[in-house]
Amino acid sequence: SCRPTQRITTRFTGKAPACTRARNRKLFDQLPKEPCKSEYFKSDETTAFLGPSAFFTGDPIAAAETVAARIERLQRHWDVYLPAGDGPFPVVVQMHGCGGKKPFQKTYAEVAQAAGAAVIVVDSHGPRGIGVLAAYAFVCTGLRLWGRERAGDLYAAFAWARTQSWADPNALIAAGWSHGGWTVLDALALQPGKQAAAATGLSDLADDPLAGLAGGFVVYPYCGFACLAAQRPIREVAALYAVLAGEDRVVGVRAPRVALLAQINRGRAVKLLELPRATHGFDEPEAKDVRQRFDPAATAQTQHFYTALIQQVAAQ
Repeated sequence: SCRPTQRITTRFTGKAPACTRARNRKLFDQLPKEPCKSEYFKSDETTAFLGPSAFFTGDPIAAAETVAARIERLQRHWDVYLPAGDGPFPVVVQMHGCGGKKPFQKTYAEVAQAAGAAVIVVDSHGPRGIGVLAAYAFVCTGLRLWGRERAGDLYAAFAWARTQSWADPNALIAAGWSHGGWTVLDALALQPGKQAAAATGLSDLADDPLAGLAGGFVVYPYCGFACLAAQRPIREVAALYAVLAGEDRVVGVRAPRVALLAQINRGRAVKLLELPRATHGFDEPEAKDVRQRFDPAATAQTQHFYTALIQQVAAQ
């Protein structure tokens, strides 16, 4: 385990009001107290892909581990939805936003289930001991758990799904909202092998951790400077459906659009649904963020879009 360096901690000890400094110090003190291990600071090509999450190694899932160990940790926290019948079914893995798994993820899972897909709703925060307050303080601010690291959770969920009798291993779909969209896109952008292993912390990752991937679904994804998919080509996938919000004040409007249009220009099969009056989190009825506004009509359009992707994958 590792406590961040003083260079990082100065973010929390600047000239902020006393109450703010006290609050931030309380959050910071939740991190492990052991000094940093020198191996996290090696100047090699693998460390460059880890991001700041590598220095917050209080995460139980930050150090290298096997895919089976990652599955064991995640499985205690994820939810599985199966359609009626024996299968095999297309399988969707849903990745939540930076605030954690919320009730509207269940709604989307039920939409996918009704369309004939099995769904695994992953909780990336529970196994890492990240509560709501810590999620907003560290994950949503980019200080912990970047998309490329969290891609390991997606890879692990797919690895588990391939072992299930009800799953069609050639009809896998990766779905993500906001930070989860970033995760999906980075999972598509990582190079298999040494780079993917270093970024995800999975020591025995398969040569192709996305084998059988037939579709992707991202909703208001983060595509800023830390997003690999904003910098390089992503993996070719038969169908990548993306929903963009025209009044997004959280991840912005321009960055996701530019990143996805760049992928289209590279020949990737990206299908855009642009909702000009929607905000970030428009499909979350319980949203508390003042920058978010629930929009039932935009939500219905997005759910229909989701169904269309699943039906396209099932027909392939």
